[in-house]
Amino acid sequence: AVHVATATLPASFNDLLPHFLVEPDDEYIVKNKPVTLTCRSTPATQIYFKCNGEWVHQDDHLIDRTVDPATGLPIMQVKIDISRQQVEKIFGLDDYWCQCVAWSTTGTQKSQKAYVRIAYLRKNFEEEPMAKEVALNQEVLLRCHPPEGVPAAEVEWQRNEHVIDPVNEPNFLVTADRNLIIKQARLADTANYTCVAKNIVARRKSSPATVLVYVNGGWSTWTTWSACSSVCGRGWQRRSRSCTNPTPLNGGMACDGQNVQKSACTATCPVDGGWSDWSNWSECGVDCSMWRSRECTQPSPGTGGKDCQGIDLQSLNCTSQQCLQSEYYPSANGVEDVALYVGIVAVALCLTLILIVVVLVYRRKKEGLDADVADSSILTTGFQPMGIKPKNSHLLTIQPDLTTTTTSYQGTLHSRHDGTTHTGTSKFSMTNGPLLDPLPNGSHHTLHNGKMTSDPAEFMTRLSNQTYFKTLPRDVANTSYGTFNFLGGRLTIPNTGISLLIPPEAIPRGKIYEIYLTAQRKEDLRLPLAGCQTLLSPIVSCGPPGVVLTRPTILSMDHCSDACPENWAIRLKKQNYEGVWEDVLMMGEELISEPYYCQLEAETCRVFSEQLGRFSLVGESLNMSAAKRLRLVLFSDAYCSTLEYNIRVYCMDDTQDVFKEVMQMERQLGGRLIDEPHVLLFKDSYHNLRLSIHDMPQAHWRSKLLAGYQEIPFYHIWNGSQRFLHCTFTLERLNLSTCELTCQLCVWQVEGEGQSFSLDFNIAKVTLRSHTDSRPLDPEFLLMDNNPSGSALAGPSAFQIPYLIRQKICSSLDTPCPNGADWRLLAQRLKLDRHMSFFASKASPTSVILDLWEAQHFHSGNLNQLATVMADIGKQEAMIFLVSDGEC
Repeated sequence: AVHVATATLPASFNDLLPHFLVEPDDEYIVKNKPVTLTCRSTPATQIYFKCNGEWVHQDDHLIDRTVDPATGLPIMQVKIDISRQQVEKIFGLDDYWCQCVAWSTTGTQKSQKAYVRIAYLRKNFEEEPMAKEVALNQEVLLRCHPPEGVPAAEVEWQRNEHVIDPVNEPNFLVTADRNLIIKQARLADTANYTCVAKNIVARRKSSPATVLVYVNGGWSTWTTWSACSSVCGRGWQRRSRSCTNPTPLNGGMACDGQNVQKSACTATCPVDGGWSDWSNWSECGVDCSMWRSRECTQPSPGTGGKDCQGIDLQSLNCTSQQCLQSEYYPSANGVEDVALYVGIVAVALCLTLILIVVVLVYRRKKEGLDADVADSSILTTGFQPMGIKPKNSHLLTIQPDLTTTTTSYQGTLHSRHDGTTHTGTSKFSMTNGPLLDPLPNGSHHTLHNGKMTSDPAEFMTRLSNQTYFKTLPRDVANTSYGTFNFLGGRLTIPNTGISLLIPPEAIPRGKIYEIYLTAQRKEDLRLPLAGCQTLLSPIVSCGPPGVVLTRPTILSMDHCSDACPENWAIRLKKQNYEGVWEDVLMMGEELISEPYYCQLEAETCRVFSEQLGRFSLVGESLNMSAAKRLRLVLFSDAYCSTLEYNIRVYCMDDTQDVFKEVMQMERQLGGRLIDEPHVLLFKDSYHNLRLSIHDMPQAHWRSKLLAGYQEIPFYHIWNGSQRFLHCTFTLERLNLSTCELTCQLCVWQVEGEGQSFSLDFNIAKVTLRSHTDSRPLDPEFLLMDNNPSGSALAGPSAFQIPYLIRQKICSSLDTPCPNGADWRLLAQRLKLDRHMSFFASKASPTSVILDLWEAQHFHSGNLNQLATVMADIGKQEAMIFLVSDGEC
């Protein structure tokens, strides 16, 4: 007997044939997951499925009856599930199909047939691309026939693991039969090409095919002929050319022919000069002397010949008969003696004047030197005020000075205000003192019943003696530790965005653990990266590893990705006991059975971990739209007593831990912050980062750079091969009295985004605001510690929600509620519903949700807001903010 779903129609609808609102569609069975076919019709008294000519048992139908509010017609919907076993029972070439049949009192209607197929994708390609060597500008054809699959596989091509987009790269063409054509091979097209086939089941990659683009050599133009080898007579001259137009590359053919040519030449011999005859003697003069001369003209020297040797002018005393002076000037000898004495006196006066001038200049310079020495004491005092006025920004272009040596300062930082980062260029100032104030050492809150050393250095030394902790830093500035029991607690490394939440009941009752949290410096522990991978977060260690935890802890740390999941393949890496980094989690492919889970927010990563250890977040760009956030920070010399003035532009990952290290280093160097940080999205486009400075008043300042701009190579930023990348602009003022500096500083990625800083300040004054200024400053930009309670909190003081209220909320919401007013609605109201599967896998889903809320809202948690959410759900725990301390 056939079991059908039946219904009774009103009399007014008895003459209507049923029509389908929803007909079943073709479906594919992926792995072992059944598919659901849906059919909806109106009006209908009965509706059922027939699959491969056989009626489906009515018990396998899921029936739903509703009424159309517009027409009043009854609507009947039926669903059935088709399993992989049902489809595999059908043998032969025919596909498994199902059809829906609807009845009314007037007649029947049949829906379209829906075919159900088992999806698969074979492993082996029917044809894979082959390696090729091609000449420059030659066309290249790479063939690919993907594996057999249902549905048919789509094909994409990759070059060095990057997807080729023919729309944005017109030199590539993917044909209709899935082959790749390189229209004109360029040197940049030398790479490994991979054919990727994918459908809803799997993704297959072919073996990489290497395309080598070679260049045949070509001759350059001939040089000019050299000078003749002989200075007199017959000789040789030569000219040359080189095989550099172009230079042979990648096994290309060398140039054919000679690279040197010789030619005979004749050089004119040199001619030495010769004297002409002496002229006649002149008449006897008043000084009783006469003269005669000769010239070097017989012959004149030529072609490198020697000049005449000897004098060209000769004098002779006159005789008494010839000398007119003896007749007319009898006292000539006395006059000559007077002239001699006058000359001696004049020379003595000149020497005296010169000596006086030298003494005066010496004394003036000595006074100036003393003043400079006195003024140099300014280098050891506080910062000078400096004003900054925003200007309109625009981009110009400026080789980077990456050789500037810097030193690293390690210390603890102290906060002054709360807030978030400002990226504007408005005028601001800082206090007239050090950039950062140190925290008192040993500022910790720990349990009284736990044993913990009071000396942080002793704690770090004890850890360093163990094998696993050899790479832990010995300084305590980037380390926090405390003693915890079953009540849990929190560890925070100030000013780094790094914290560890230890939930209540995570540590078994009766156990007391001494737990540490530290931020590794990159030079202490280098993470191996390959291909397009880049480090997105600090490397964080928490431990000791191997402790028994009954609930996952939450490790919070900053990341610098653009938070666009479609552009990234982000992995959580963990270092094992052998020191090897392993992938423990892929974002978007989390398995709830694994001991790790991750929530990626806009700027923060929350790692749920049931095992402590060393973690980091590594991203691999999937396309050139993937971008890292860079923080651009400007520093200058605090004092300037010379003509030179330096401005340093740091281009760092936009994470608080890196910013903290730069601030500490600049504090040690005596630098001062001259503008608020800006954020720049740096894309994986292989383009360098350029920096330029311009619009300086040429009458007072000039740049000492020879080039128009500076550049930081792309891979230095993307691979993180150098820490604290920066460029230094050395400016020179033309006069020591010049103190006002106005300029425009631009930072941008070639063919990408950019930021500009408009600077207008006095280099002799401090620009940092004092405490009396009414304008609040951004705490993150000033690197303030937002946790005045210390870096370690244990027990109830570490949480916003009181312990007893937390237990009441968990017991109330963990029990499933028919109307959905349980932990699922709480996750939805807190906008955490995308993690439902993870929460459901835990013994107490509500407790994990509250742990995540605590990690997100430690500094800004609002219990009234949480109470409002509980009230919306309909729970009495909405009054948690009114519970007394005694009850808690």
